[in-house]
Amino acid sequence: MYLASGMEHRGVVGVAGDAAGDSEVSAATVDASRVDACFRDPLGQAHQVSWLEAAQDAVFEDCPVIRPFPIRYGRRVAPGWWWSSTSGQLVAYGSGAMRTQLMLLDWDPTVVALACRPVELMWHEGSGRVVRHAPQLIARLKNGSGLLIDCVGRSGPSARLAGRARIVAAAAEAAGWCYRFAEPPDSVLVANVRWLAGYRHPRHRAGPWLPRLMAAFRSPRPAVEVVRELGDPIAVWPAVFHALWSGVLRVRLNEPLHERIAVSVARWEAQAA
Repeated sequence: MYLASGMEHRGVVGVAGDAAGDSEVSAATVDASRVDACFRDPLGQAHQVSWLEAAQDAVFEDCPVIRPFPIRYGRRVAPGWWWSSTSGQLVAYGSGAMRTQLMLLDWDPTVVALACRPVELMWHEGSGRVVRHAPQLIARLKNGSGLLIDCVGRSGPSARLAGRARIVAAAAEAAGWCYRFAEPPDSVLVANVRWLAGYRHPRHRAGPWLPRLMAAFRSPRPAVEVVRELGDPIAVWPAVFHALWSGVLRVRLNEPLHERIAVSVARWEAQAA
């Protein structure tokens, strides 16, 4: 997940899982019709309905977080907001790990909407005890399905999370969704995407520069050479970075970005031109 082949551009969901440290969860044998979804609609009204019904009908990406994110003093990252270029809206997150995964989802062209913890799944164990679990992120995909994600450390999930994850994975599969663990992604990838994310806002669009960028990068060339050819670097660089974020241009992201890194037009853009 989170990268196209060769780490050239984007392609988050279900592709190159090792690059981003993501792994699918084995589903347990469970009756998904006995799993409920608890969420609040955009007006704040609480709902509890069958998960299978909610997965098809509820627009989770428009729902607020099911519970406020706690503030843990002494942590480097507190809860905050990520402006999503996918939706054009602010998305609340609760931790640095969630913010990183939000950024990577926002960068993925197969994702059309995203949110942090808008829904909680609830079911009864064999003993009758009620179990609740709210996946940390959700993503709506172009094909209409959805993705549930929980962030875990490099050592993997806790025993408690692993047990719940099998039920969540089974419920997701029954609804045509997918559930994954997101481990810490490659640090070079994160640093590069974070830099490009600084230029994700539409104000940085290439606009009049686009035809010239497409022509100049028809074949791979060092970025700085093209920037100097086209005009004022202060004006051109933001257009290049936005085009890299949005997928018009591509670059290998398994090495640190630098001014002489080779940039080219994305294959699908070149074919359409």
